[in-house]
Amino acid sequence: FEKTVLESDDLWLVEFFAPWCGHCKNLAPHWEQAAKELGGKVKLGALDATVHTVMAGKYGVRGYPTIKVFPSGKKTENDAVDYEGGRTSDDIVRYALDKVMASLPPPELIEATGPDVFKKECEEKPLCVVSVLPDLLDCQSKCRNGHIETLKKLGDYFKKQGWGWIWSSATQQADLENSLGIGGFGYPAMAAMNSRKMIYAILRGPFSEEGIKEFLRALSVGRGATAPVAGGKLPTLKKLAPWDGNDAKDASAPPEDDEIDLSELGIGTQGGEL
Repeated sequence: FEKTVLESDDLWLVEFFAPWCGHCKNLAPHWEQAAKELGGKVKLGALDATVHTVMAGKYGVRGYPTIKVFPSGKKTENDAVDYEGGRTSDDIVRYALDKVMASLPPPELIEATGPDVFKKECEEKPLCVVSVLPDLLDCQSKCRNGHIETLKKLGDYFKKQGWGWIWSSATQQADLENSLGIGGFGYPAMAAMNSRKMIYAILRGPFSEEGIKEFLRALSVGRGATAPVAGGKLPTLKKLAPWDGNDAKDASAPPEDDEIDLSELGIGTQGGEL
């Protein structure tokens, strides 16, 4: 048990059972079916608590069946928690997969710097969340990083969906913006695109954590207005250098005057007025 479960990096669900227990007998076919459907993504085990009494005692088993959940990664006996799902195979599979997704790291928020990013995050994912942030002259690094942090939090919140998350700066990826009906004004903006169906939905509410959350929640349950991707083809992204994290310099500002050493011009600085 210690080698197979505790020393494993896998997520385990372990049933403590008694051979004479009627509820255990009812659970057995569902347990076997769930293990088959999960295909090793989550490991399922069963331990006869009437034989392995010491091990059952360690986990406070008092009734049968008792199901304990052992998290993925390094674990100890104290890491086990009670199973809180249903007892059908569908319930067990759903619970197990939810646990797997909850343990995953949040998706990466990637700047749209070229076609390779778009292919990985949009063409190969069920949905792609595209954010277009204001130009740095309108929203310097502190402002932009605030938007990026919000998007990362939302990526973590919706990580079970397996979506891709990308962002670009206003007008830098014009074909992307035009394809999703964003182009030219109203930044920050957001659209969610299904590249397989060639449709997208655009955020009409506020670009805030709650506003975006409401927008994406609706999409996740099949609600929300959609439109076809403009031109009927996927956008082409230009290859761009990634943002360096710095503020922008205002090109319209007059250049600073260099100080002039008057002595170089043969003009005295003492004994008279300039």
